[in-house]
Amino acid sequence: MPAVALPTPVPIRPFDTPDPFTSIGTPVNVAATLAPFRHGRIDPTTVLRALGRGRTASGTFLHATHTPDGPGTVRLRWAGGRHDVDSYGSGGDWLAARIPRMLGHGDTGLAGVDMAGWSPTVVAALHASSDVAIGAGSNLYHELLPTIVEQRITGLEAHRQWRRLCAELGEPAPGPFTGLLLPPAPERLVGRPAWWFHPLGIERKRATALVEIARHPARLWEWADLPPHVAAGKLRLLPGVGAWTVGTVLGTAMGDPDAVAVGDYHLKNVVGYALAGEARATDERMLELLTPYAGQRGRVIRALLRHGHRAPKFGPRQRILPMSRW
Repeated sequence: MPAVALPTPVPIRPFDTPDPFTSIGTPVNVAATLAPFRHGRIDPTTVLRALGRGRTASGTFLHATHTPDGPGTVRLRWAGGRHDVDSYGSGGDWLAARIPRMLGHGDTGLAGVDMAGWSPTVVAALHASSDVAIGAGSNLYHELLPTIVEQRITGLEAHRQWRRLCAELGEPAPGPFTGLLLPPAPERLVGRPAWWFHPLGIERKRATALVEIARHPARLWEWADLPPHVAAGKLRLLPGVGAWTVGTVLGTAMGDPDAVAVGDYHLKNVVGYALAGEARATDERMLELLTPYAGQRGRVIRALLRHGHRAPKFGPRQRILPMSRW
């Protein structure tokens, strides 16, 4: 699949909504704030290219997806404190209206939060990430698809499978962007047998969950406007959507600063090592260590990861063999 070709740049014009660069009371690192919406560097639905940071940065963000109004593409360009949004397709306006939230509008950061007694490690990581907001894409349908693909496999293999799934079932995105694809439309997933997904490396459990998600797109778009704890309860009713998946999508689709992906293979060890010097931990231990940061646990985890915290590794890397080669 060819790389996405961007049209010839045109002058950046002012954004006609509240300034997204100050959504958390400080100039926002636009690229870092938008990065969670891209599932790997080869995500065919989302492109993020940036040079520099803050108000001196320049870059382009492209995102194509399905919306309640139909398929759409949105393009955000920013340079030197000026920014511009273009949209394409019947769902383009819906997407453009949500760019401010994707850039962190509604995220109050740590304003009013008492950090007395917090770990110096956490405070240092949060300070280093103080220009990164937690955005909300307001699209649970889109976020659930690649997140389900990412269940129980390595990130690199998940990104490859997501790209192949979009290549097989996606369609060219609206707008003049060669190579940019929409994610699979609900009607292209519903009723598809589990064996169809096997050549892509997706086994029955994840395939069944993908098909189940495609049965409820309207509800998923509605649930994205609910309080995160309410939406979490509804999401857990869907077959194949567990604690890890819910914790992951609440952070990206709904901008929940407290979302924690319980059940992650690495996350518990990162938290355990960063906060207690323990090379290996359990989910229960992770939640215990995060208790002082209730309400901001997701923000703390993002800051630790962005600040370079990792658990030590033991032994050689495990070779992962895709299902299609079993």
